[in-house]
Amino acid sequence: MAVSINPVRSDADISETTRLAWDFVALLKQRYPERIEALDAYLKDQRFEEMLAQFRDHFTPPVGECLLARKDGEAVGIVMLKPVTDGLCEMNRMYVAPQARGTGIGRSLCNSLIARAVELGYREMRLGALDRHVEAIPLYHSLGFGPDPDPPAFGRDDKGVLHMRMTLPVPEQAPRTR
Repeated sequence: MAVSINPVRSDADISETTRLAWDFVALLKQRYPERIEALDAYLKDQRFEEMLAQFRDHFTPPVGECLLARKDGEAVGIVMLKPVTDGLCEMNRMYVAPQARGTGIGRSLCNSLIARAVELGYREMRLGALDRHVEAIPLYHSLGFGPDPDPPAFGRDDKGVLHMRMTLPVPEQAPRTR
């Protein structure tokens, strides 16, 4: 199994990423039928369609990032990074297609995005997950995410939404020369 994880830059990659993002929305609506109205409100609040339509304006440096995982050449996973404040970014839309789950691709996507966030100068990363994301929540905990002490307003009082945050590793210091 050959797996690659790369930043999304080409039109073809943007098209695959957009398809996977909509697959993620479909999964959420299937898993949480009682939350469809709330999911639609969240996606509207997040400007989901607009951001996908203007992908390069939102998910390429220096504003954001998006990584695409391919397994044997097939696009099977995505994860996105959005800025929140100078030192804080948000992990969004981490999704792995059913045929690639259980292979470590989700962990690889998250680790790659964390490394990329450090490169971009972020000091903290947050995320939100619904309580039945049984595949992702243990992964997030194992990566070092814990409760967010200052969650975003949207979903803050919803017990079915987990708000998580982690301090990012400090980038390696370049050796000093005299």
